[in-house]
Amino acid sequence: MTPAAIETEPSAAADLFGERIPLARQFTSALAEEGELRGLIGPLELPRLWTRHILNSAIAAPLFHGSVADVGSGAGLPGVVLAIARPDVQWTLIEPMERRVTWLNEQIEALGLENARVMRARAEDVGLEFDVVTARAVSALRTLVPITAPLVKDGGELIFLKGQNVGAEIDAAQKVLKKHKVTGVSVEILGEGVLMEPTRVFRARVR
Repeated sequence: MTPAAIETEPSAAADLFGERIPLARQFTSALAEEGELRGLIGPLELPRLWTRHILNSAIAAPLFHGSVADVGSGAGLPGVVLAIARPDVQWTLIEPMERRVTWLNEQIEALGLENARVMRARAEDVGLEFDVVTARAVSALRTLVPITAPLVKDGGELIFLKGQNVGAEIDAAQKVLKKHKVTGVSVEILGEGVLMEPTRVFRARVR
């Protein structure tokens, strides 16, 4: 795909990343150049890379605190983007696939992200606890909650970036949510009037 097909940086990007915008540009450029070749993003994603992926992840940055695990980090969405946007938060990017782990480690080093590390593991095998666990485009809640809730410290949060069907996912996951002591479920819509398509965020406590 020609460079002309890569989306122009939206004006909202500089507002969301502030002084960290050069790192966001560097990561977006690397993903545009290598993402499809390395099987990280599909060929149709370049024309919407900023709006659909980078800013969709960055808009949620203010929600996080302490130690955060990004389960199924893949191309670094949202983990690398959020580690750029929130250098005050400690990020652990959990990813089982070797080629994706290689990519993530390369990006963390290239970007100088001292607040991020990569673990090659399945979520079920991590054996650590975090203040917050996040995920984006991994699986439906009834599948995602059982592998992420055990990683959350008592009283910590699940913060998932979801699609328009998040309400239906919540309805289908009621038994799973109860089993794993997930309470205070809410859906927040972020970026209205800022992003072309707002980000829907599932939030809940684990007790």
